[in-house]
Amino acid sequence: MEITEDRAFPAALTALSGIGFPWEYDEKTDEPSPSNIDYEPYQEFESAEETTDWIRSWTGNKDMDGDAFRTFGQDGTGGLAVLWLVREGPLTAQPVVFFGSEGEVGPVASSLGEFLWLLAGGVGPLEAVQFGADSGVPNAELRAVAEKYSGIGPRTPAEVLTAARQEFPGFVETVDSWCR
Repeated sequence: MEITEDRAFPAALTALSGIGFPWEYDEKTDEPSPSNIDYEPYQEFESAEETTDWIRSWTGNKDMDGDAFRTFGQDGTGGLAVLWLVREGPLTAQPVVFFGSEGEVGPVASSLGEFLWLLAGGVGPLEAVQFGADSGVPNAELRAVAEKYSGIGPRTPAEVLTAARQEFPGFVETVDSWCR
């Protein structure tokens, strides 16, 4: 399989970088507000060098390189939203996975289009891995981005997460195998 060297930021990610993702806590419960998504979009992919440094640091594996990853966003703790280049086709066809700052890891969407619908349903990558599909409140602004850029019909967060987990059931074990 030929993995693309493409580092051009997809239009969908550019659209996300123009949206504010406020993160607030409910002072009464000290829990995140359900209408918030803990996601900070990037305006471009991290460089190949930064990506290699990150995956080596995250896994402790100095033999890894970052060629199979494109980091495009993070949460407030530094966990990363990443395109994982594992299939033929453009960057937008690659699955979206999450690598948390505290070791959380998991697939969150089977493609960038699916990821847009996850966000539109009010669920970010951290929330998807930690809390599942029922953790958010739909967002009209993000729905407009999904409608314009996803290239697929509407999906619920539950549909997106179920599809990603079914397609990549061994992702956590794969990541564990990289760790030293």
